[in-house]
Amino acid sequence: MKVILTGDRPTGRLHVGHYVGSLRRRVELQNSGAFDQIFIMIADTQALTDHFEQPEQVRHNVLEVALDYLAVGLDPARSTLFIQSEVPALPELGLYYMNLVSVARLERNPTVKTEIKQKDFGSSLPVGFFTYPISQAADITAFHASTVPAGEDQAPMVEQTREIVHRFNSIYGETLTEPDILLPETKAAMRLPGLDGGAKMSKSLGNCIYLADDADTIRQKVMSMFTDPGHLRVADPGKVEGNPVFTYLDAFSTPEHFAAFWPDYPDLAALKAHYQRGGLGDMKVKRFLNEVLQSILRPIRERREELAKDPAYVWEVLRQGSAVAREEADHTLQQVRQAMKLDYFTD
Repeated sequence: MKVILTGDRPTGRLHVGHYVGSLRRRVELQNSGAFDQIFIMIADTQALTDHFEQPEQVRHNVLEVALDYLAVGLDPARSTLFIQSEVPALPELGLYYMNLVSVARLERNPTVKTEIKQKDFGSSLPVGFFTYPISQAADITAFHASTVPAGEDQAPMVEQTREIVHRFNSIYGETLTEPDILLPETKAAMRLPGLDGGAKMSKSLGNCIYLADDADTIRQKVMSMFTDPGHLRVADPGKVEGNPVFTYLDAFSTPEHFAAFWPDYPDLAALKAHYQRGGLGDMKVKRFLNEVLQSILRPIRERREELAKDPAYVWEVLRQGSAVAREEADHTLQQVRQAMKLDYFTD
């Protein structure tokens, strides 16, 4: 069986960084027909590890994320969309896996170390956040996922899951499936920088373009984007490396966009060459980027607006998906309990 498990923490509406980094690829994988099952999780329990005082906001964000999922083209008929907390087998699996991982190993996890530092927890670090890699291992193994689409920053988490699977199987017998990470195919699908030139697009920093943003908001954000600070005059040669406008064009533009919106150039390479030798103003490039983004985001936004008119439908999609996920995870939990000799009252 070829099975995918992926998902997002519901910390707010999703932005174009999510679209480039994961959502677009998920839709492609879904439509490829190459996988037997695809599970896409809204990780509300994980969101509570550092938003435990904001349960209403997490609840609201579950709907926001589901709207974004459906709007970009994830299809409930081909992908199982579910809510993490609606699958009780997941924390029980995590409880058993905790015995297979040392505190020292968790402390060495690069992703955990980075996120702990970013959030500046200090001595108030929640245990739930610290054990996040174990929780993720439970999520992945519950569905016997063979493939986990993720960015390079999540590679240590998937590797830790592989370690847990190997240790469990070596102690209790072949039970769990060892997953492989599926990295982005191109550099353009890696994490987008913020509009301000910051290394990371972040809701808290306000440097995002959201999938739900209206046309005027998108245009205003694009026109305010950071570019090459040394490109002071049109005649000046400009740098495309580290220039967010060109990074976004790398991620989004196609030759078809040039034919439709800027036929003076056959492709992005020609545009970059002109910018680098000088004689091309930033505002013209930004106007082109705006056209590209508007053409991509308009149908997503329109689908989202229609779906938002019927939240009962969205919740029903999540209810049905959660029921499917619960049944699958319960079956895996039975296998795990049997392997661990915890099946006391089964025939």
